[in-house]
Amino acid sequence: MIRFLVSVLVFAIDTLYRDRPYQRFYVLETVARVPYFSFLSVLHLYETLGWWRKADWLKVHFAESWNEMHHLLIMESLGGNQHWSDRFLAQTTALFYYWVVVALYIVSPRTAYNFMEMVEEHAHHTYDAFLREHEAELKTKPAPQVAINYYRDGDLYLFDEFQTGVVPESRRPAVDNLYDVFVNIRDDEGEHVKTMMACQKADAQKTFKSPHSLPYSEQQVVLPLVTDAELERELADSPF
Repeated sequence: MIRFLVSVLVFAIDTLYRDRPYQRFYVLETVARVPYFSFLSVLHLYETLGWWRKADWLKVHFAESWNEMHHLLIMESLGGNQHWSDRFLAQTTALFYYWVVVALYIVSPRTAYNFMEMVEEHAHHTYDAFLREHEAELKTKPAPQVAINYYRDGDLYLFDEFQTGVVPESRRPAVDNLYDVFVNIRDDEGEHVKTMMACQKADAQKTFKSPHSLPYSEQQVVLPLVTDAELERELADSPF
């Protein structure tokens, strides 16, 4: 069922937006941030009922939604949301997937994380292909100000918070042109895949920590561990 839901989403976006990349990315980012809202909604419900309180999960998933929101703002700055039909499709699809993931997360958190892992894998592959095809053109265009603010000049606490596989403040990407922006977005999606993989580990409920929850040094990596090799294998095995 999970693979079917992702496949339907991927097929629809890839078919409808084959020659409209910014509109395609706008729809993709509108939908991609919604499962994090679902996770947060259910976690807040559990905390309200006194069933489970895990601040680290709330912090990381909020930081992930914050990251995806900035991807969306970048696509909007590039004109991805100019047409009402694109906005209607994106928001309607997002509403549907919000409730699907809420139900999944209540029934099986691991299944919900697996769903989101596949969505992020597809996003990573999509941006990677776009970068290879349009490298020269993208390097001639300036970075949108919203990207500069998010990746370089703004408050970077939440940027560090969603990357659970690296030491906080160790990733400071370049953002000199539009090519750099898309490289950063692609790499963000890889970090999301790592986090979704980490959330599915058997001991995740005991070991999961947000990047700022532990003392750290340059030699220390934040738990839970998902290595670059694990990520590469997962991306290589992805059907998307």
